[in-house]
Parts: sequence; structure tokens; C-alpha cells
Amino acid sequence: MTVRTRALLLVLALFLTAAGCGLSAPGGSDEEPKVTILGPWTDAQERQFKEVLDGFGIPYTYQGTAATREVLLAEVQAGNPPDVAILPGIGELVEYAHEGRLHSLNDLYEPEEYGKPWQPQADGIPDGLWVPLKADLKSIVWYRKGAAPSRRPALLHSWCIGMGDDGSSGWPGSDWIEDLILQSQGPSYYGDWATGRTEWTDEGVVEAWTAWAGLLAQDPKAARKGLMADHRGGKNGLLFDDGCKLEHQGSFARSFYGGRRGQAAFTDSAPLLPGGYTVKAYEVSADFAALFGESGRARDLVRRLASREAQEDWGRKAGVFSANSAVPARKSAVEKAVSSRFTDRKVPLCLDASDVMPASVRDAFYEAVLLTMAHPDRPVKGLLEGIQSVQAAQPEDASRKLPRLTGVCSEPP
Repeated sequence: MTVRTRALLLVLALFLTAAGCGLSAPGGSDEEPKVTILGPWTDAQERQFKEVLDGFGIPYTYQGTAATREVLLAEVQAGNPPDVAILPGIGELVEYAHEGRLHSLNDLYEPEEYGKPWQPQADGIPDGLWVPLKADLKSIVWYRKGAAPSRRPALLHSWCIGMGDDGSSGWPGSDWIEDLILQSQGPSYYGDWATGRTEWTDEGVVEAWTAWAGLLAQDPKAARKGLMADHRGGKNGLLFDDGCKLEHQGSFARSFYGGRRGQAAFTDSAPLLPGGYTVKAYEVSADFAALFGESGRARDLVRRLASREAQEDWGRKAGVFSANSAVPARKSAVEKAVSSRFTDRKVPLCLDASDVMPASVRDAFYEAVLLTMAHPDRPVKGLLEGIQSVQAAQPEDASRKLPRLTGVCSEPP
């Protein structure tokens, strides 16, 4: 994403915020202060989330947008942040915590019900400033039931690929590269790279990115088609509407498959990636809630959202997964399979790398992904040098330097 594009999105976000776009306010009166919530869910996912919120009896307004970063930044700069912000990017929350904008969630959830990687820490940042409300499993590949893939790397023509997104095009490609680094180099290396301790030009990163570019170079025309395609596909998602056989996508992909979701199954991605691997770890992601407001109602709402009861209710309504170890697995085969990978302590879990990176580095990552899609035959070293230069551009003032996260991967057995 270019600087010009980010500026345009920021202006749009300011307009939407001023216009009150996407708000719903059940319950309460004009005199009652409503808890304001900003989150990433829209359409069907928004409706399902609101069903959970409606059960609390707490007056609220919810703003759902794919551009959570831009909208939140606009609201913070306007001096009117939401009481509760729910973001997939823990790296952004570190920035707000570093600025002293977040309030403690202590006593609002049970920390012992979460472990690594669901509670990453940062030097100089107090614990308990964010809690994961919804979790997803990555490092998996979806396929149609009855058409299980062979246990060997798949060629490009088999893959469903779409880079388009309303808020941050390119992230599906970052998932590919992250998974390749995780499976080829292991969780320790992955964690150091994700948190800026290993440079982008290191051999392991170059090898993984080059392998992905090599996959795309099998058919540059198809790669360019994927560059323009929306990652959600059409009515029944890319997997069922696009003529492809395999989709490298997280557990949330079921929400894209519409009436065909019951016909989708998944397997581990490692053997199917370029090069072919055994599973070294699973990449996971989460949507984290943080408090920008101090009202008792806002704190109570977060407490309710993080509770076992609400997490179970949300799972029944929407089929979503929880990072809370106290929430039991549900009964369907797919849901049991996802939950078993969350709870298998023999295989480490690692948070999505781009989600833990500072926003500027993440944007550079996505932009380089799109450039590789457009020109897969070009050497990747120059792109990686560009991302590294963004990562190295830290303020000279030590007090303004962002602290690095730790604990983004769970410990191996």
C-alpha cells in the first residue's frame, strides 16, 4: 500500500467516522451513554456478533469495518476513540499502549485460561492490556470433501488465490510466506523474524519468498488474475465458484462458502507448500479487544465478551473459535479438527507474523507481496531490502522507539 493510498484511506475513514457509518444502537435512551465498539466484522459476521452483544443488556453502538486501522487512527486523532477496539493487529495495539492510550483489563478475564501465543508481551508495556475474543487456525488448506489432495506440493493451477480485500489487499499472500518460513525454518526462527530480530534479507526469508515466487511463476497470467481477485470469492467462495481445488486460508474461510460450507474439509498445509514439509508449528490469528475508554459499562462489556459463556454462545451462533482453554470444543468434525490443533501441546502455535509487526512494516510487507504477484519472475532480494529499510527506520529518540513483542509462539514440548 503506497503512502498516497494510505492517505486516501485515512481521509475516507475520517468521513465515515463523521457520518456515523455502520453504527447500530440497540437499547438505552439518548440520555444513557452507550458503549462504542469498533471491530473488523461486517455483513453476516457483524449480525452474529451483535446477537451476542444484544444478550448482555448493555446499550452499545458497533462500527464494523475492514479498515479498522484507518478508522481507529482517525478517531484517535480526532480525540474521539471508541470505548472498545477489536483489532487483528497486535502490533498496532503495542503502538497505542506505548502512547499510554490503553486501559488495563485486569480482573476482566482469567489469564490462566490463556497461554502463549495468546498473551504476547512487550518490554516496558504492562501486561493485561488486550484479550483475544476470537481465534482462527491457519497453516491449513481447504478442499472439497471427496477430493482430498495428494500429500505432496501442489502446482499453481490447483490453488485458489485472491489478494483483494477492502482494507488491506495482499495479506493472503503474506500468509503463504509466513507459513513457508514457519514450516521450513521452525517456530524459533519464525518468532525472531516476526518480531524484527531477524532481518528480511536473511537467507531463510529469501528462500521462502523465492519459493512462493517460483510457484506464481508457473503461470504469470494466473498469478495476475489472483492479484485482482477478491479473497472471499463469490457467493460460495473461491473454492466452490472459481474452478480451483485447494485454498490456503484460515479457519474463517468457512464463512465465505455460504451454503456449501458443509462440503468443505481441510488438511495441514505443510506437505502441499512448495518444497513440501512436515508440520513444525501452526500459524494462528486472533482478534484482540482493548479498552480506550474507562467507563464501567465498557469494562463490563469486555468482561462479558471474554467470558466462557459468551465465547460458547458466539461459537454456537457463528461457528467461531475461542483462544480460551475453558471453552469446550463443539461437535462437528471440522470444528473438532480445528480445536484439536489449538490444544495439541506437542505442536507449537505462532501468531500471524504480519499481525505482530508495526503497521508500517506490515504495510511494506503487503505491498511487496502484491509486487511479487504482478512480477513473479523478478528477483525478490530488492523487495526484501525495501521492507528491511522500513523496519530499520526507528526514531532517534529512544523514548519513541516501539518495544518488540515476545512470546508470539508457544513453547515446543
